Amino acid sequence: MALFSAGGNRRDTSAVTDDSAPGGAVMDSAHVGDIVGALGRIGQHETAEGRTRWQRFRMALAVLGPGLIVMVGDNDAGAVTTYSQAGQNYGMALVWTLVLLIPVLYVNQEMVVRLGAVAGVGHARLIFDRFGKFWGAFSVGDLFIVNALTIVTEFIGVSMALNYFGLPKGISVPLAAVLLFAVVAGGSFRRWERFLFGLIAVNIVLFPLAMMVHPSVSATAKGIIPSLPGGLDSTLLLLIVSIVGTTVAPWQLFFQQSNIVDKRITPRWIKFERYDLIAGIVVVMVGAVALMAAAAFGLAPAAMGNFTDAGAVAQGLHDHLGPTVGALFAILLLDASLIGANAVGLATTYALGDTLGRRHSLHWKITEAPVFYAGYALLLAIAAAVSFSPDHVLGLLTQGVQALAGVLLPSATVFLVLLCNDKAVLGPWVNTVRQNIVAGVIVWTLVLLSLALTATTFYPTLSTGTLEIGFGVGALVGILGGVVMLLARNRDERKQFERTAAELGGLDPDQVEELDSTPLSRAERKVIRNADRDIWRTPALDTLERPEFSTGRLAGMIALRGYLAIAAVLVVVKIVQSIGS
Repeated sequence: MALFSAGGNRRDTSAVTDDSAPGGAVMDSAHVGDIVGALGRIGQHETAEGRTRWQRFRMALAVLGPGLIVMVGDNDAGAVTTYSQAGQNYGMALVWTLVLLIPVLYVNQEMVVRLGAVAGVGHARLIFDRFGKFWGAFSVGDLFIVNALTIVTEFIGVSMALNYFGLPKGISVPLAAVLLFAVVAGGSFRRWERFLFGLIAVNIVLFPLAMMVHPSVSATAKGIIPSLPGGLDSTLLLLIVSIVGTTVAPWQLFFQQSNIVDKRITPRWIKFERYDLIAGIVVVMVGAVALMAAAAFGLAPAAMGNFTDAGAVAQGLHDHLGPTVGALFAILLLDASLIGANAVGLATTYALGDTLGRRHSLHWKITEAPVFYAGYALLLAIAAAVSFSPDHVLGLLTQGVQALAGVLLPSATVFLVLLCNDKAVLGPWVNTVRQNIVAGVIVWTLVLLSLALTATTFYPTLSTGTLEIGFGVGALVGILGGVVMLLARNRDERKQFERTAAELGGLDPDQVEELDSTPLSRAERKVIRNADRDIWRTPALDTLERPEFSTGRLAGMIALRGYLAIAAVLVVVKIVQSIGS
């Protein structure tokens, strides 16, 4: 067997374990066992090897769930509102933002897939254990605040949707809260997942809705080409950041990782979980374009620039195209709100269980995990109560929450990238250089967007040309910074190689490389590497040395956190200004 695993690091055989082995990072006993999904069951010790194509397909169906739910949950009430606003105010001119977000969705969530399947613990738990209480409190604190506000927007969506059908808020909101709790508190992961799949199936009404507004294929295709309708100002930037925040929200990272753990998906099923993620991305993108088109072609140009809220969009479609179109939009808004509230609520209480070290699984009944279910119930109750605030405040809150999520996303993504480069946690599953480059581009792009939003909030008269120059300078700084980090990474790897050589009796690095070479072909090496990956699990976290931040990395993290805190305050200022006007 080779001395080194993928990536050139010495293999720690103490970390290699079977799925059923005791110990490891897994803390909740409900997270170990058979995969019991809405569409099938896979035994704890089963593999896909030697199976027919039909059997592998059925296994993929059993795995299907976390990726699909997190993506469809992403098209929640806030998303319906944001996409509708983009469509009504700018037509299909902002479709390009959705296209550019496809790789962001996949790269971010694929990293989460690996973390969940390999580590067997939630995102919050990993952040606390690997970076300490200080950074853990920052990360989870962001999550709790933004998620609580997000669930408020879901109840706003419920009230708007059911108000279209004549049901008052005093009945619709409490009814939705009780339904959401009842579905989660049943003590059956399979029953919960089947209910969510039923809600997802309702999205089929997107197709008749999109057709009934008579969309223009050429106008939609033209929207794929990046453009800034009316010039780049703070209003347009806030909307773009909101689209980013509602499409790639921080809560998704916490939800999907914990849901993968809760479904008991292990490294051998990562390939199938990637298919699940891709299916979810397809659904969310189709839905986003359809919602944008509904407002763009159903209301514009007569109502262009007059967006108020999603409820008004439903009524506007009713007035322009008839009750059927309005009802379809309202049904989609209701469905999106229920899925979103469920997923965001679970993301929060999963993280709460991670933080407090208490049971947190849908496999437990209420009496077996009281803190988990009490936290979920309290979150729903508070959000439902806040949703009774004045309508004009709630409408602006909906967009503000999405913008806050977009501003805070770089911080969440930085922690994600650091965890996916932590060899003690992921072993042979750590990020490749290519994955780190793509992730770095994503993080820096998000930072530049929030910088631009900050600049236009302070200086509303900034011209489009000035902002474009700023983006160009920012891109150059990002490229230079990436080159420096790659050089530093190569230097660190060389030092690690030299230390390993010393451990092996003073051999020089070239001799160490020789020891690791084998006469195997590339295909044989791939088979061995994949087999190694299939059984590698993160060891108990308290047995691992905590990674130390270099002075430069620590300074960068503090600067990022400080800046994003300021940017978040400025988003709030912008929303307050909008309320005043």
